Amino acid sequence: MGPAMSRLTITLDDDIHQALKETAARQGRTIGQIVEEGLLLRGVKPIQSARRLVAMARGNAQLSEEEALDIATSETRSARE
Repeated sequence: MGPAMSRLTITLDDDIHQALKETAARQGRTIGQIVEEGLLLRGVKPIQSARRLVAMARGNAQLSEEEALDIATSETRSARE
């Protein structure tokens, strides 16, 4: 059995929606797959991913958990601006 899936309704500009449908058809993928990939590329990741990254960074830098979380939070905010 695969991961749990949720449904989401969004409102898009008609031209963007049409372009998204055409892209999905051209690539043989679903709209959901394209949207999910775009979110991942923009840094929207499950909390488990963030925790793994923090654990790796903490181990490599020999930081306390609090220090590593502070750095990760700061870097994430900077990347989203």
